[in-house]
Amino acid sequence: MKADKAAEVEAAVKSLFVALEEARPEGIRYTSLRLADGVTYEVLLQIEEGVENPLPKVPEFLRFQENLKGWLAEPPTPEQATVIGDYQA
Repeated sequence: MKADKAAEVEAAVKSLFVALEEARPEGIRYTSLRLADGVTYEVLLQIEEGVENPLPKVPEFLRFQENLKGWLAEPPTPEQATVIGDYQA
């Protein structure tokens, strides 16, 4: 992200997670991480098999996605991954 947008991004992420807590979409795990450099973020989205991604139905998520255009220092690099282990206490 652009360094001068860090506070704006942080506020938007917090707002997004409040909206997700209220909406309680089923079948997903969604995590947002900020790396030590303070401007690199990682988002982890896990969608259960057979579940359509419910995030586009959450208005705050759509707003966040729209704002990304002005926050990004460079294009994001989406990648798919396979979970080989997951522990929840």
